[in-house]
Amino acid sequence: MKKVLFTVFCFLFIAGVAVGKNKQNDRELIDRVARWQIDNFAKVKHKNLDWTNGALYRGMIEWADYTDDKKYYDFLMGIGQKNSWDFLPRVYHADDLCVAQMYVGMYRKYKDPAMIDNVRKRLDQIVWYPSDEPLWTAEKVANKRWWWCDALFMAPPVFVEMYNLTKDEKYLQYMDREYKLTTDSLFSKDDGLYFRDKNYLGKKEKNGSKVFWGRGNGWVFGGLALILEHLPKDHYTYNYYLNIYKEMAAAVIRCQDKKGSWHASMYDHKAYPQAENSASGFFVYGLAWGINNNILEGKDYKNAVVKGWKALKSYVNEEGKLGSVQPIAAAPQDVTSDMTEVYGVGAFLLAGKEMLKFNNEK
Repeated sequence: MKKVLFTVFCFLFIAGVAVGKNKQNDRELIDRVARWQIDNFAKVKHKNLDWTNGALYRGMIEWADYTDDKKYYDFLMGIGQKNSWDFLPRVYHADDLCVAQMYVGMYRKYKDPAMIDNVRKRLDQIVWYPSDEPLWTAEKVANKRWWWCDALFMAPPVFVEMYNLTKDEKYLQYMDREYKLTTDSLFSKDDGLYFRDKNYLGKKEKNGSKVFWGRGNGWVFGGLALILEHLPKDHYTYNYYLNIYKEMAAAVIRCQDKKGSWHASMYDHKAYPQAENSASGFFVYGLAWGINNNILEGKDYKNAVVKGWKALKSYVNEEGKLGSVQPIAAAPQDVTSDMTEVYGVGAFLLAGKEMLKFNNEK
């Protein structure tokens, strides 16, 4: 009996050491990715306040909050101060609101009103003087409506967080109206996925399937997790976003490949065989967030997120560069293993934070 107990003890001890080592390795890997991007940020050709960087900053502020590591806060502080916590000039454009997600996150940390004064002014201007342009002509008049699915990541989380800071319903009322208009226009109930914009309604992939862009759906799914994270559960609009999130989650895991990745096209992996890691990052983030918050249950979701994270990590090189990220686009395109982009790193950091929580708690 003593031998049996000793054997069991040794097994559990070794398993515990292995699990602890894996967690430590994950933490080191995520830090390596974040550090590589900071070290190489001067080479990034996008404007500081561009949506591409806005997505990176969202991942970075979430990682900073999780680790409480000053170097990440210092990086973001430098961006904010250099740009006076302000915006690019396109008032209504959802892309140009994305950077405010970082501003609000920094305000939560430092409580400096200067960090969100311009956010409030920008949102108030939008809410008080909303565009009445039809959705499908808005693209031609300074993108005043959310006519493309990516916008559902860029702007809505800002409105939710400003509501939390002010308790002013006008921010959620505006967000709900615009979000529902976009969803009614682009969401396929049959598929649980979003078309990128009206130009892809009715289009087909080479295999005859509908065209659902991987990163486009990643934007929406990741954005939904951010909305639900900060939207009060007792708010009358919460279940609207929760139901879309659940429908998308079921669709997302059906589109995962055998190795755990997602591709530039959700339905045609043969035409786009390379993993696409901005989409994969957002999907791993969104799925892990749902499991961690007891919204997604069952082994199918857990298996999908474990496989997805394992596959995503395999594309990080020794220096910390995340590869296989599709460049800026509006539809599925070919990807190569050496391609990287800041928004892919932002998605990776979001995923990494949730996977550490997943492994600790599950």
